[in-house]
Amino acid sequence: MLRTRIPPPLYALLAGITMFALNRYAPGAMLLGPPLTRWAWLIATPGGLLAGWAATTFRRAHTTLDPTDPSKASRLVTHGPFRFSRNPMYLGLLIALSGWAAWLGSLSPLLVLPFFVALVTSQQIVPEEQALQARFGEPYTRYRQRVRRWVGGGRTAR
Repeated sequence: MLRTRIPPPLYALLAGITMFALNRYAPGAMLLGPPLTRWAWLIATPGGLLAGWAATTFRRAHTTLDPTDPSKASRLVTHGPFRFSRNPMYLGLLIALSGWAAWLGSLSPLLVLPFFVALVTSQQIVPEEQALQARFGEPYTRYRQRVRRWVGGGRTAR
């Protein structure tokens, strides 16, 4: 079965460090300054709460939280935050990173966000989807058709 090597929280940490470095050494235009940057926690906190809700949902479903071996999944979780995102933990990390970008206040940290999405999608989500498809088959196919990869539902998803 497919295994990933780097857990997504590490990708998020590396993205956060990169955002800090860009803000410090190549900030570009300042989009927000104090006191507005002090309110960035209003963006970051919901991201952390979403990731925590998703992790708790996994624990209550008695399935693995180990992102490096998606074949260990014992159940297909489609309730809680998984009703509107197939990847609410990664969405939570993205929202938290968006809050970090707002805290930093300059344009350059925002440039990291699409790279984070692309990296997590290619290195984590696609292997997870392959493992879940092999493990759960048709129920997973139906779930993928109902709920989008990052956010949204109701239409056929990629």
